[in-house]
Amino acid sequence: MEWKNIYRGILMGASDVIPGVSGGTIAVVLGIYDRLIAAINGFISKDWKKQLGFLIPLGVGIVIAIFSLSHLIDWLFKHYPEPLKFFFLGLILGVLPYLFHQAQARSAFKVKHIVILMIGAVMVGSMMFLNAEEGTAIQTKTMSTYILLFFSGFIASAAMVLPGISGSFMLLVIGVYQTVITGISELHLDVIAVTGVGIVLGIVVMSKIINYFLSNYRTGTFAVVIGLVIGSIFVVFPGWPVTTSLVIASIITFASGLFAAYILGKIEYKA
Repeated sequence: MEWKNIYRGILMGASDVIPGVSGGTIAVVLGIYDRLIAAINGFISKDWKKQLGFLIPLGVGIVIAIFSLSHLIDWLFKHYPEPLKFFFLGLILGVLPYLFHQAQARSAFKVKHIVILMIGAVMVGSMMFLNAEEGTAIQTKTMSTYILLFFSGFIASAAMVLPGISGSFMLLVIGVYQTVITGISELHLDVIAVTGVGIVLGIVVMSKIINYFLSNYRTGTFAVVIGLVIGSIFVVFPGWPVTTSLVIASIITFASGLFAAYILGKIEYKA
């Protein structure tokens, strides 16, 4: 068992609760993105037992984060969104040099890869213009509500696997974020079960697609991944804080994110 995957899972799970921050991006930050995709695909094959040592600790960390930190993260997102998002900005910016190094961009990237990178960045960056306003959680649930939750989970998890595209942000765009986050924090088993099935299916389908491209077009896929991560910077950026205290807090959290990225880079990428 790769027990350090528990802390990796906690980071991924915590990020997935925040609209605008992608668990896939954190997997890239941690240097395990391609291994994660390969492990998910291996788990739905005859060699599934070989993947348990990687996936179980990761899953434990994700579940711990989602259920134990959902209240805290949701509270921080509602009351201190700027400092929280500046932490993730620092984390993302700080890991980009390691990511370029891992992709061997200096020697492997050609003009077409730079163009692909820019397209990926623009695709994700344009999500900042989407309307992501939402009201309160859905109280009265009907069959149509459960169908909506299932497909929302499918779409959000498919997005979640892609770096730079936030599953929580997609839930916010669809209009069920508060319903899902309330269902998790208050243990509404029907919401958790229906959305969970959609999430699992979405992860399986999207990971198969990504695994194909990683196996056959690795350099191009890395170019897309880096572009998606760069684009996520524009989505995560919350705007400049308006008060002095928030400016100071955001500077501190941004610096903390950069420092965390430096430490993670030394540990995970060994660059």
